[in-house]
Amino acid sequence: MAFPSVLSLLSVLLAAWSPFAVAQEADDVKSIPLRTHSLQQPYLDSDMQSRWFDFGGSTVIRADQYIRLTGQHPSQAGWIFSRVPLTATNWEIEVEFGVHGTNNLFGDGMAMWVTKDRAQQGTVFGMKDKFEGLGLFFDTYKNNRPGVVFPYIMAMVGDGQTSYDQANDGKANELAGCSVRGIRNADFNTKAKITYFQDKQLTVDIMYKKEDEWTRCFEVPNVKLPSVTYLGFSAETGELSDNHDLYKVETKNLYSPSGSTNRGAAGSKEYSRGKGRPNQPKESGSWMWFFTKFLLAGSVLVVAYVGFTAYRARQRDRF
Repeated sequence: MAFPSVLSLLSVLLAAWSPFAVAQEADDVKSIPLRTHSLQQPYLDSDMQSRWFDFGGSTVIRADQYIRLTGQHPSQAGWIFSRVPLTATNWEIEVEFGVHGTNNLFGDGMAMWVTKDRAQQGTVFGMKDKFEGLGLFFDTYKNNRPGVVFPYIMAMVGDGQTSYDQANDGKANELAGCSVRGIRNADFNTKAKITYFQDKQLTVDIMYKKEDEWTRCFEVPNVKLPSVTYLGFSAETGELSDNHDLYKVETKNLYSPSGSTNRGAAGSKEYSRGKGRPNQPKESGSWMWFFTKFLLAGSVLVVAYVGFTAYRARQRDRF
């Protein structure tokens, strides 16, 4: 009978389809670099200014090396903020940075901001308190967090009215966090990757133990940020100090060509250099969908053939 061979063919088709289906789901989210919110050497234009970022405070830019938010000096505060808003609804920001120094006692830390306001100095890692949006704090000095190992990374979603719990290192405001012992004076440039799907999910991964090895810090569902925000970085020192350096920032708009990603649809506006008009990403179809339809059609034909063969066998048995 033809049943074994037909069933084997069906099994092969299903086996071939399964990994491609998984790959299609994983590859469904595409990315477009956003140069308006990215930083790389030499950081500055020919006129020694940045077209897309403002910076101030103690920030020093060495075009061939780093953006130093604070040096190893007490009572410093430096910042750098995007000039245009981050209008992508889904995005990924990868930051290459370094926290280092020669002191045995050090502080205070640095922060990444995705907030409604921009470049307003204050008491929270050099920026204003009572912010609205996301603050991701790389806190290197422990004030009062019993049982927590420092350095510590912590996320806070500010509502514009709530103060940062400075005395307790943000304990009252913490959305999620993780300890990252070894992030200071690491043997290589450390990295943080922050991924946000609008109203769906916020994920933070850190590379600090080994190069090319990401460690999940946290993943939080149902995170809602303001629809229009600015991207910024800041750092602060007090009586204790450290070097807080940025080496590279890569920001990407995440979107789904099919619009079917279960993490929410994406949209963005990327501003053209020197123009106020946004560039719209080009959508492209996926060949995976064609392959999936081909396999599904093949599976239907195989099932139909099995049914027809079974019917003929029963007819022969009757006679």
